[in-house]
Amino acid sequence: MSTLAERIAAKSAAEVHPAITEFAARLARESGALAVLFYGSNLRTGSLEGVLDYYVLLPGAQQERIWPRVSYREWDKIGAILRAKIATMALAQFAKAASGLSRDTTIWARFVQPSALVWARDDDARAQTLDALGSAAKTAARLAVALGPASGTADDYWRALFRATYKAEFRVEKAGREDSILSVNAAHFDGLLPLALQAQGIAFDEGGGRLTPKLTDNARREILSWWSHRQRLGKPLNILRLLKASTTFDGAARYAAWKVERHTGVPIEVTPWREKHPVLAAPGVLFKVWREQKKQQG
Repeated sequence: MSTLAERIAAKSAAEVHPAITEFAARLARESGALAVLFYGSNLRTGSLEGVLDYYVLLPGAQQERIWPRVSYREWDKIGAILRAKIATMALAQFAKAASGLSRDTTIWARFVQPSALVWARDDDARAQTLDALGSAAKTAARLAVALGPASGTADDYWRALFRATYKAEFRVEKAGREDSILSVNAAHFDGLLPLALQAQGIAFDEGGGRLTPKLTDNARREILSWWSHRQRLGKPLNILRLLKASTTFDGAARYAAWKVERHTGVPIEVTPWREKHPVLAAPGVLFKVWREQKKQQG
């Protein structure tokens, strides 16, 4: 692709299973969304198994200070249960975060990776969403070359980026996680870094499969100062999001029941009380799982 915008538009038009698009349209109608993005391992594999990952982007200003709002839905479709984890936030806030203008460390790092725009209300909503995805690529690329070596392969810079963002977030990733991201998404990242640098006027030399960014010392310091502030806030913000999700995760009981059965083979009935009080119900559920597994072992 000759420009970053063309590259983003083409990649975001990736073909997906019709049921994924239908699910997205259903979520969009119910929420009044402007656009819906689909991402995660199921985008790469094309599978409908497991949990489908969606970002639902709403019109207007962001209403919640801690975003996105997370929910879980099930849909009986094509003779099977489709399961989805849905993150919901305002498109305006999504675009701001993707541009690196918020304190967030997650949006641009997540959406420099593959995603598909599987539903848009109209051409304007589609254009705004694609522009935000382009901003995510530019933000990630800018930090990647500031963190990476003076000269290296594109993968060297992406590795430096993902190592830093994983370290800043409150989650556990196996060592080498950045390598698996790059290997399974090799076609997505191939040629992306030069386009993202060109799109924001960052000069570089290229040859022999290596890049040499021409960042001035002042430019590098500014980028690293920008990152340092967000790096310090990364874990506290992620903890706040986890705490919020523990009390506002719509469908948490059904999601947990499915996960438990999938990993242990023990079916869990989602009673009205468990649906309403998933945290309080957890000890009883765990005891049931322990007891059933003891029976199976005995």
